Parts: sequence; structure tokens; C-alpha cells
Amino acid sequence: MKKHASATWQGNLKQGKGTLSTESGVLSANPYGFNTRFEDTPGTNPEELIGAAHAGCFSMAFSMLLGEEGFTPDSIDTKATVTLDKVDDGFAITAVHLLMQAKIPKIDEAAFQTIANKAKAGCPVSKLLNADITLDATLSN
Repeated sequence: MKKHASATWQGNLKQGKGTLSTESGVLSANPYGFNTRFEDTPGTNPEELIGAAHAGCFSMAFSMLLGEEGFTPDSIDTKATVTLDKVDDGFAITAVHLLMQAKIPKIDEAAFQTIANKAKAGCPVSKLLNADITLDATLSN
């Protein structure tokens, strides 16, 4: 399977502007720029999109692994916080923190944590990122 996305950029770093598009059309010439990435201007940026992708990927992987163990979640809510740091040779995504809360009938805390950590390590986006990936998982009853 291959999925496609594209970016177009015009101008220099600080005054330039770009657009992001996805094959599905969910993003279609969506604007982004220095101000949406490094300042508080409304709009998207690569780190936000990576966070959304990671939260979605983790949630799906967690659901799959729960199903393999005979559990069906009522809900899984995941927030990904992506850290972009200045490093010696520029900038790097150095960490992603996943904050997940789930409601899953008939699961105990130990099984919940084991499966959650397996999903964190095994989801394809986690495998892609060269960053410290942490997880806080809370089981709600």
C-alpha cells in the first residue's frame, strides 16, 4: 500500500508560504508557513500533522491488539504532543508523548498497560520516528 501527500512552497523561509494536500482530499491546498509552525498563527504545520498521524496510528494499533486478546474498547482517546527542538545541525523532532485514555470493559490494569505499550512500540508511525516516544495510559471505568 502506498499513500500520497504533497507540499508546494514559494518564497523564503520567514515570508514564504506553502500548501499541503493529501491524496484523499482531506487536505487540499491547506496553507502553512513559518508563522503557523513557529508562531501562534492559526493553520497547520508538519509537527501537528505528525501528531495526528501518530495518535491515529497508535489508537488503531491498540484497538487491534485489544481485539486479539478478546477485548473491545468502548472508546480510545489519544493526544500526541510532538516536540521540535533546536539541535546542533538545525531542528529535530526529539520526542512524542502519547496521552491516551480508554474505556474498555472487563480488562484489568496490568493487561491494559501491557497491550498499550505493545501498541506504542508496534504502530507503524512509532517505528518511523527517530524520537523518544513516551506513553501515559489511563483506563477509565
